[in-house]
Amino acid sequence: PLPLQPAPKMLRIVARAPAVLERRGFAAWSKLFSSEQKAEGAAAQGQAPAQEQPVQEDPTKPLLEKIKDLEDKYLRSLAEAENLRQRTRTEVKQAQEFGIQKFAKDLVPIADILQMALESVPEKLRTDETNPHLSSLYSGLQGTQALMLKNFATHGLVQINPVGEKFNPNFHEAQFELDDASKEPGTVAVVIRPGFMLHGRTVRAAAVGVVKSRQ
Repeated sequence: PLPLQPAPKMLRIVARAPAVLERRGFAAWSKLFSSEQKAEGAAAQGQAPAQEQPVQEDPTKPLLEKIKDLEDKYLRSLAEAENLRQRTRTEVKQAQEFGIQKFAKDLVPIADILQMALESVPEKLRTDETNPHLSSLYSGLQGTQALMLKNFATHGLVQINPVGEKFNPNFHEAQFELDDASKEPGTVAVVIRPGFMLHGRTVRAAAVGVVKSRQ
């Protein structure tokens, strides 16, 4: 039989073993043996020993963050523009509805004068055929008042005549209190001067007399 030849690797390890064992002990010798094995295995496969590669940061991360920031600013700009459009529409609508408020307030006393003129004609003379001039004048005043109130309503100016309604300080101005057993306390019994509202906003409160509460 052929004599056994020790492997070159084993020869190198055995040759270095006494010195290594003397300096580092058996644990160091085991580590040396393991490292030699790994190096030879890598050399046999034609590869260099594996080395740890440094972790590289994703180069697209800053770009993605920038895109996210720009998208957030864009959405905020859209929201602000929409809010501005809504505020502008509201202000334009209010300007259209209440732009004539001062003018309407100046017209209200004219309606009061027409009402007083109508009330000044005695009821029995309003249709008196023996006095056609007065009857025609009264009819003309009635027509003028009706047409004026109709035009007021077309532009959102509405007359308030709250007889029998519950007293509301937002729309009514109490002038006095009176006893009236036929009506509930706190209701409007008499309207001295009608009020006016422009698109739901009080231009002039109605002057009223309110039923006194019962003790």
